[in-house]
Amino acid sequence: MKKILILAISSALLLTSCVSKKKYADLEAKQKNTQDLLNTATVKLNSCLTDKTAALTRVQSLEERLAELKRTNQDLIQSSKDLTILTKQGATNLEKSLESLKEKDLKISRLQDALNKKDSVTLALVTSLKKEVGLDDEDIQINVEKGVVFISLSDKVLFRSGSYNLSTRANEILGKVATVINSKPNFEALVEGHTDNVPYKKGVLLDNWDLSAKRATAVVRKLMELGANPSQLIAAGRSEFVPLVDNSTAENRSTNRRTKIYVLPKIDQFYEMIETELETLSTEGGQ
Repeated sequence: MKKILILAISSALLLTSCVSKKKYADLEAKQKNTQDLLNTATVKLNSCLTDKTAALTRVQSLEERLAELKRTNQDLIQSSKDLTILTKQGATNLEKSLESLKEKDLKISRLQDALNKKDSVTLALVTSLKKEVGLDDEDIQINVEKGVVFISLSDKVLFRSGSYNLSTRANEILGKVATVINSKPNFEALVEGHTDNVPYKKGVLLDNWDLSAKRATAVVRKLMELGANPSQLIAAGRSEFVPLVDNSTAENRSTNRRTKIYVLPKIDQFYEMIETELETLSTEGGQ
């Protein structure tokens, strides 16, 4: 057995020594080339593995993004549905608002028409009074106050000094006023007496309240005598408490002693409509 082993080794050594150097060099070159190819393949494999890992990470990120986009899309779809509902409701509300505005515009137009008619009546009344009573006397004034026509008469035009007895001239002036009142059966005449602040007490009269009221009733009675309808007449006393100027001088006190006759048109249909429409507008505006 030992002889056979030695023989085999010897044969091997003999065969090895028989391989030429050129062939060995070729084999060695091939082995090196193969090793280079293996190294290159290994590098590429590692690069591919890295790319694969990156690709898998990217795929996972894209899947998560896709899932997020799907959720966003669902939210948008739902929002679109909600917006459609809101848009329909908004259109309905807008239509209702427009209708409400149209109604209010109509009411405002009706109010304006009523006010214009009232202003026309007032202007006509002023013209009529100025024509009948005239403006030649500085103690007689015809004017409009807060939409109401009035005649202001100095006490010296109507009354004797310190008295509620009418003067002779009062018949002429009040006769003209009565003519205007008679021509306006749908009007009222409010006669308002005013005094200065000098205390007054004479006979049955206790103070300036009594004097102002007594002068007003004296004018009302005279208008009745001159043919004015008593149902159109109103008497009121204001005493000294609505002065035009301070009572510091005799001239000022004379200015404050006056009788005002307000001529009030009975245009109930206009006033009632104005009040009703204003109440309606106020109620709707508070809603």
